[in-house]
Amino acid sequence: MNFQWQQYPENMKRLLKLTTPIFISQLAVSGMGLADIIMAGLVSDADVSAIAVSNSIYFPLFLFVLGILNAITPTVSYLNGSGQRHLIVHQIRQGFWIVIGLSIPLITIYLNSNLILEFMQTPAEFSGKTAQYLVALSVGLIPALLSVNLRCMNDGLSNPKPAMIITFIGLLLNIPLNYIFIFGKFGLPEMGAVGCGVATAIVNWIMFGLMLHYCYTNQPQKDIKLFDKWIEMPNRETLLKLFKLGTPIGFALFTEVMLFATSSLIISPLGAQVVASHQIALQTSSLFFMIPLSFGIATTILVGQTLGQKNIEGAKHLSYHALFTGVILAIFFAAVIFLCRNLLPHAFTSDPTSIAIASSLLIFAAIYQIPDALQVVCNGILRGYKYTNPTLAITIFCYWLVGMPFGYILSMTDWLGQPMAASGFWIMFCISLSIAAALLFYQMRKIQAVPEETLIQRLERIK
Repeated sequence: MNFQWQQYPENMKRLLKLTTPIFISQLAVSGMGLADIIMAGLVSDADVSAIAVSNSIYFPLFLFVLGILNAITPTVSYLNGSGQRHLIVHQIRQGFWIVIGLSIPLITIYLNSNLILEFMQTPAEFSGKTAQYLVALSVGLIPALLSVNLRCMNDGLSNPKPAMIITFIGLLLNIPLNYIFIFGKFGLPEMGAVGCGVATAIVNWIMFGLMLHYCYTNQPQKDIKLFDKWIEMPNRETLLKLFKLGTPIGFALFTEVMLFATSSLIISPLGAQVVASHQIALQTSSLFFMIPLSFGIATTILVGQTLGQKNIEGAKHLSYHALFTGVILAIFFAAVIFLCRNLLPHAFTSDPTSIAIASSLLIFAAIYQIPDALQVVCNGILRGYKYTNPTLAITIFCYWLVGMPFGYILSMTDWLGQPMAASGFWIMFCISLSIAAALLFYQMRKIQAVPEETLIQRLERIK
């Protein structure tokens, strides 16, 4: 196949233009998590561990719902590209019911997290703070997901700048609010790690209000008529389509993040230093991951628009151009992580043991940058094609049938040699992501081999 490399500069210009605001938005969100870790680290390693274990429970479930809502982005981008903007508002209003329906069980779990912590035998030195942190986060869950719903609409319209600005404002607010609640300023009690949860909940409500205000006042979106009717009854057919497209995305995010998150829970009996070092390495890696993640989201949007225009060959060329650029970026960031592995942990802790452990783990983080970039861009391409079913089977196989059991064996048992603590999981992160990248690339090739007429009929059927 001729991949039309003469079109590469133009495609990269489009992708990078869209990626930049998405990246800044993702970086701001990640920056909030980074600020929580750094500021909690000023209190104690136990407070850092409380946040790490809390995130292990909160984010996999949150990202599952977020993944389902992400079905709205390729749906909107396809409708926008095919000139069917009048159908967009219906998708967003149905997204509201997804948020409300799935928030209830999540909040119930967060409010009863003590049962999970007892089962995992989480050390008493930070289990209490962990449970309180999750209670605080649950207050801001619904506005956070409603913001995602509106953000997906704007992303699908190739308009990620509002989310960029609003999340950056959220980051600027999060830092002083953290300071106030963590250290007990203005007469408030000193909350430590729990204060981070209170600050996050407040910021989530503010960001939702700002996103709602933008969508209400934005003139170019008036034809969508989002606010002509505030409430629309649930539509079974539309909800089934969104769940059919979004559930594999949600489970894929859930299973991938659970590999990372559950590892923190499993190694928590090894003590605060090991958990804190593990979390430092994860947080550092996630910061670098923001660029390929943003690139994958931009790829979804542009592939969806291109397919909506019935330009099947153009979507293929765009896919390979995106993969090529993703690999180049990953090589660069792998080199940065490896060369700076002894310096990066100092941003999180001053404990020499934690720094030494985290530095060793960052070697693995550098290694998996390339397969991680490949799998996230391939995922973005598959979402653009609305071909998400294979991702569920692939992620379950790679992360739960390979990564989790062998990570546990290497880290906590002597079945294959001396227990390797956190390093055992990081070895399996590299292996699992490599397998996932290969299988997702195969699925991309498979959907692109479908005859054009058949592919167009399929896309129209699930719009």
